[in-house]
Amino acid sequence: MSGHSKWATTKHKKAVIDAKRGKLFAKLIKNVEVAARTGGGDPDGNPTLFDAIQKARKNSVPLDNIERARKRGSGEEAGGAEWQTIMYEGYAPGGVALLVECLTDNRNRAASEVRVAVTRNGGSMADAGSVSYLFNRKGVVIVPKEGTTEDDVTLAVLEAGAEDVNDLGEAFEVVCESTDLVQVRTALQEAGIDYESAESSFLPSMEVPLGEDDAKKVLRVVDALEDSDDVQNVFTNADIPDDIMEKIG
Repeated sequence: MSGHSKWATTKHKKAVIDAKRGKLFAKLIKNVEVAARTGGGDPDGNPTLFDAIQKARKNSVPLDNIERARKRGSGEEAGGAEWQTIMYEGYAPGGVALLVECLTDNRNRAASEVRVAVTRNGGSMADAGSVSYLFNRKGVVIVPKEGTTEDDVTLAVLEAGAEDVNDLGEAFEVVCESTDLVQVRTALQEAGIDYESAESSFLPSMEVPLGEDDAKKVLRVVDALEDSDDVQNVFTNADIPDDIMEKIG
């Protein structure tokens, strides 16, 4: 089942760095609020909220911040915003496809910030549907390696619907159909295996291999997009080899 996903490795390392800088806090809090509004404020009865809280806690978001977000979303406390999810599509340098997931309370601001981040860094916007067909919606669970082997993880999730277990260097990535996400996450819990995050993601059906120059340009576009408070996730079909990632840091 095992493969190696270079871009997933890169994203995982970036997430760790961003978390240390506190950059992710606001986005993780927003996820909690939206999950509570959509499916109710009880994590036991709302798997999306359960996983949003889990990810926020794993990234050291203060518990009182998480709880306030849960209460705002569920209506127990006033002050929640009217968040809406919007997907934008485009291309980065090197012909790399971009799928940009925004969670915003201002559609015009989000559209403007995404367009500026993409076009100022050598990319271009695309019409809806022209890029999204290159991606499949999947469930992705990240499992830290501490005290856990690939065999442990594979055995735990095999019958729960997992399709792949990838080695990301510091963690394992378990991929499944998005409809099997709760089942796979539950199988890990029942096996006593701690997980870092479990969420729906968009994985590319084909990847574009990049040289050093294009890799730098693509990462520049991704960084610019992720600097926007309205952008929750950036998905690409870039394939950046390990040796090039090491060169460009």
